[in-house]
Amino acid sequence: MTIPMEYRQASADFDRFILDARDIAGLQTTNQAYTMVQAVLYTFRRRLEISDALLFANVLPPVLRAIFVADWDLEEPTVPFSGRLTMTREVQAFRGDHNASPDTAIADAATALRRNVDETMLNRVLARLPAGAVDFWRA
Repeated sequence: MTIPMEYRQASADFDRFILDARDIAGLQTTNQAYTMVQAVLYTFRRRLEISDALLFANVLPPVLRAIFVADWDLEEPTVPFSGRLTMTREVQAFRGDHNASPDTAIADAATALRRNVDETMLNRVLARLPAGAVDFWRA
């Protein structure tokens, strides 16, 4: 079997995604965009059971999938979806002073994600996840 294209193109696909995230959020650097995206992914992950998180991970491109599951404390209890402002503050608190995520961070990450994945598959998976998942990834 040949190496799947999604793995051959993983770096290029991630570069395109992170540039989209940077530009959509109005950030200065891709490092700032990376922190924002990582925080958004972790904030979402905290609200999912492992089986649901793995369903979601399967629609992500390889590098985003790796970021999503990295450093996961499987003993951490899940928390419920809450209002956008509360979850945005959680995103902004990630890495404290090294985080430049704007108040639109979740929507900005959602917009970038939707530009870089199969949106039909994403929507299908989100519909299977707990209430709040669809709204979280609304661009």
